[in-house]
Amino acid sequence: MKISDVRVRLVQKEDSKLKAVASMTIEDCFVIHDIKVIEGQEGYFIAMPSRKASDGEYKDIAHPINTETRNQIISAILDAFNEEVAKAE
Repeated sequence: MKISDVRVRLVQKEDSKLKAVASMTIEDCFVIHDIKVIEGQEGYFIAMPSRKASDGEYKDIAHPINTETRNQIISAILDAFNEEVAKAE
């Protein structure tokens, strides 16, 4: 899989764990919006787009199905996030 573009929009809210929202384009033909960059206790992580189910749980709308692809997505988004943070400083 080739990630052809990642765009990150920083979120400027005080006391919010949500730090950015990203969009990722795959092979110049498929895009996933609303990927969240969240600050956790062990550093930053991403959350794929999700919706609230009738039972109150959140279910991912789109997500990778293997570890290799998940790691590739995490790396691409967090790299783009770190670049945007560096530009903002």
